[in-house]
Amino acid sequence: MSNGNSVTVQILDKEYSIICPQEERTNLVTAARYLDGKMREIRSSGKVIGADRIAVMAALNITHDLLHKQSLPDVQVSGSTREQVRDLVGRIDLALAEDGDSKPGTPQG
Repeated sequence: MSNGNSVTVQILDKEYSIICPQEERTNLVTAARYLDGKMREIRSSGKVIGADRIAVMAALNITHDLLHKQSLPDVQVSGSTREQVRDLVGRIDLALAEDGDSKPGTPQG
């Protein structure tokens, strides 16, 4: 994908091209790096095998952290931040689904 609005990020040794507005590129790259780090932590623990399962565990951990921070009285997350997180998660889900669809016969973890 060579679209001018496309950003290529690498998550757990795979590249994903994601269409993203210019003003959101930095946030998307930062989110991808954060997710990659979380997924690598989980993979290196050896307790979870398979990229799909690692991705789900990372999503659960990140969501848990976000919800925990929201429950703290001195930390406030704006509605726009929640919306941005939902949008990024949706884009990542779409990229993962497209990646899985493009590789038939790939074993599911």
